[in-house]
Amino acid sequence: MKKVMLVLVFISGVFIANAQDEDLNSEEKKGGFKKENLFVGGDLTLGFSNLYTAVGLSPYFGYSVNKYLDVAVSANFNYTSQRDYFIYGDKVRQTVYGPGAFVRVYPVRFIFAQAQFEHNFIQVKYLPAENSGYLPSTDHVDASSFLVGAGWAGGRSEFNKSFYYISVSWDLLHNKNSPYVDGLARSIPIFRAGYNIALFQGGGRKR
Repeated sequence: MKKVMLVLVFISGVFIANAQDEDLNSEEKKGGFKKENLFVGGDLTLGFSNLYTAVGLSPYFGYSVNKYLDVAVSANFNYTSQRDYFIYGDKVRQTVYGPGAFVRVYPVRFIFAQAQFEHNFIQVKYLPAENSGYLPSTDHVDASSFLVGAGWAGGRSEFNKSFYYISVSWDLLHNKNSPYVDGLARSIPIFRAGYNIALFQGGGRKR
């Protein structure tokens, strides 16, 4: 875990240093922090069937260092409920929540690479069917995840920093308790879609 965090810090430092070197030669760098570079966003998860329900929300708050680099802090909340998990009539309810942070790099305007660290707390509650012989149980675990992937930003331009996005990523840590791995701790693809909203963005502003 310490090695992963050191890698994240190193990568972020390299990108920020390069961004600062580039901006030293531009007028935009003058004035330091700019509130128009702030943004919020997130993605929503909804899934329903006669046996399964999933609801999730992942908001974030961030800052555009320059036109190539965004950094943000995030939160994660997901709830799932499944019936007939082991036998007919039983239920399993899982709640996942935790903090995170990510770096997005835009090699071109509408494509980004993303590295995201999350630490999730997970509660799994089992409700057996009546007269099944099974006992109810509640388990609490936690797991760190390092999600790496890429995405597409629709509508993002030099003058418009509000856009929708889709992305796919994989958990490189393979923690057995991670919500992003299968029963054998193999990483599964995580698809997300959401919206990025630029705050205080003035007309004609260039990043």
